[in-house]
Amino acid sequence: MQRILVTGATGGLGRNAVRTLLEQGVQVRATGRNAETGRELERMGAEFFPLDLAQATKLQADALVRGIDTVWHCAALSSPWGREQDFIAANVTATGQLLRAAASAHVKRFVHISTPAMYFDYRNRYEVPETFRPERYVNAYARTKAMAEKLVQDSAERHPQMLCVILRPRAIFGPHDQVLIPRLARVLQERGGKLPLPNGGAATIDVTYVDNVVHAMWLATIHKSLVSGVAFNITNGEPARLCDILRALFCDELQQPFEIVSLPYRVLALAARAMELASRLTRREPSLTAYSLGALSFDMTLDNAKARKVLGYRPIVSLQEGIARTARWLRQEAAAQQLPRERNG
Repeated sequence: MQRILVTGATGGLGRNAVRTLLEQGVQVRATGRNAETGRELERMGAEFFPLDLAQATKLQADALVRGIDTVWHCAALSSPWGREQDFIAANVTATGQLLRAAASAHVKRFVHISTPAMYFDYRNRYEVPETFRPERYVNAYARTKAMAEKLVQDSAERHPQMLCVILRPRAIFGPHDQVLIPRLARVLQERGGKLPLPNGGAATIDVTYVDNVVHAMWLATIHKSLVSGVAFNITNGEPARLCDILRALFCDELQQPFEIVSLPYRVLALAARAMELASRLTRREPSLTAYSLGALSFDMTLDNAKARKVLGYRPIVSLQEGIARTARWLRQEAAAQQLPRERNG
C-alpha cells in the first residue's frame, strides 16, 4: 500500500489532498503548522506531525520521511509581500532539506507544487508554456519558488532513484481556500457589497479547482514513464473573465448580489506602489500590492497540452461544478460559525 507524506497539510490544497488520499485507502502522514487542523486530520485517519518545515532540523526532516513512498510537497510561503529571508527559509531551504531527507530515505517519488507566478511580468500572456520565463521575477515569492524548482531538478539529476515531478497549478480555489475567495468576501463585507476591481474585472484568467490539482498529483504519483524533473502546467482549461467567475459564485450560487466598481489600473498601480513604500517603513503588509493588483488586471492563460499528452491529465471537475461545490462549502462554513452563537443565545 502506498504511504504518502503531505506537507502543508493544514493549508487549503494540503487538506484536500489528505482527504482524497484517505478516501482512496492510502496511508497518509501529514505535516503542517496548525495543530488544531492537524487534530482534525488525525480524526480523519492521518498520522500528523506538527512541524514548521522552515525551522525543521535534519533529524526532524529525516523522521518525517522515514517509511514514506511518495512526498507531496505542498508547503510554501505564498504571499505577495514579506521578508526575503522568510521566503528563502520556507520555499528554498525547506525544499532542499526535504529533498535531501527523501533521497536518503529512498523515497520513490517527490511531487513538488510550484506556481505560475514565476511567469508573471505585468503583460497579457496567453497559452503560456512551461518553458516561458520573464526577464525578471516580480517578487520574492516567484523568485524563491523558481529557486526551489531548480533544487528539485538538481535532485532529479543527482538521485535518479527518486523520480521528481513539478506541478504549477494556477489560482487554486475550492474548500479550505485561505487566499482568493476569503479575501474577496472580506472586501465585499467591508465595502457594503461593492467590489472595486481594476478595469471592472475584465481580465481573462485560468483558475483551477482544488480537486483537479489533487488529481494531477495522483497522476504524477502513479504514472510509470515520466522523466524525472519534468514540469506541468495545471488548470481547469476553461479561461474566463474574473468578473464572470465572481458573479457565478456570489450572485448565482450564494445569492449575494454585489456591485463591481471599475477602477483604472494605472491609478491603482500608483496607489499600490505608494502603499508598498510605506510598508517598508511600517513593516506591515500593504492592503494592496503591485503583484496582487497585476494578477487581477492582466490576462493570463496557461498551455495544458503537455499535462494532457504526457501526464494524461484531464480536469475531473468543471469550472461550473467547482464554483457550485465551493459555494456549498462556504454555506456550510457560515452555518457552522452560527451554531456557537445560537447555543450561547
